[in-house]
Amino acid sequence: MKKTYKIEVDCANCANKMEEATKKTAGVKDATVNFMALKLIVEFEDGADVDAVMKEVVKNCKIVEDDCEIYV
Repeated sequence: MKKTYKIEVDCANCANKMEEATKKTAGVKDATVNFMALKLIVEFEDGADVDAVMKEVVKNCKIVEDDCEIYV
């Protein structure tokens, strides 16, 4: 399943850090950040608890870029 989330991030490098942090999160099959559109597209692994995975994604993204926002 794929879901798209609105994000707030200041620079393309920061967006790249968020994308990598999201990809490394358990339950995420793939992720892409579109910096120009300010969107995070997450593809979840089969059977993943989307809400729980997104809580971890937000936590992991805050570690690499503390002033980012993900609107879940």
